[in-house]
Amino acid sequence: MKKPKYRRILLKVSGEALLGDNTFGIDHQVVKKIVEELKEVYKLGVELGIVIGGGNIFRGVAGQKSGMDRVRADNIGMLATLINALIIQDALISQNIPCRVLSAFEIIKVAENYIREKALIYLARKEVLILACGTGNPFFTTDTAAVLRALELKAEILFKATKVDGVYDKDPIKDPTAKKFDTLTFDEALIKKLKVMDATAFSLARDYKLPILIFNLLKPENIKKAILGENIGTLVTP
Repeated sequence: MKKPKYRRILLKVSGEALLGDNTFGIDHQVVKKIVEELKEVYKLGVELGIVIGGGNIFRGVAGQKSGMDRVRADNIGMLATLINALIIQDALISQNIPCRVLSAFEIIKVAENYIREKALIYLARKEVLILACGTGNPFFTTDTAAVLRALELKAEILFKATKVDGVYDKDPIKDPTAKKFDTLTFDEALIKKLKVMDATAFSLARDYKLPILIFNLLKPENIKKAILGENIGTLVTP
């Protein structure tokens, strides 16, 4: 069996990826497929942290546009990530995969508080960590939370799993002539004004030289292929 290229990774899963064909909520068949792939990753002995977005339930920016207070809207958005995290946890437990939900908010009846030292111990024990509630602060996206947690937990790479195959020169959903990049440097992405992730998250990853692999979550075995170092998606490096 091929050995994994990475020992410890941080996987960012967007809330929108959990929608499936729905316009709101969660497609449980999508969750099932994701967890089946995570089980294969777990069998490889890879240490795994997961940051999940909440956009399938609520987005703070959208709440602000509708007239809500931005801080309150962001707090609701972060709570939405906890709902997703608990659903993923339940699916992982059903596959006998040891896992914990660690929350940036103190919600002790449903999740442990995120404490870096404890998280590192759990990872070393091969427990999958589902990291909920973003950074715990308003005005920061879950992309930024993913970069932050990847750096804190000494992940070798950040996997950004989305609904597209990588980074393109144009929006591939709107323009069929869009061309995908196999590799990019952070500087090239900035010069070409490519939307890898929001500026705060991207700057943090660039400053601390955290590689990012962007790939399609919904293609079978893509997570495993990424772990094994196969050529999928777009790899952004220092």
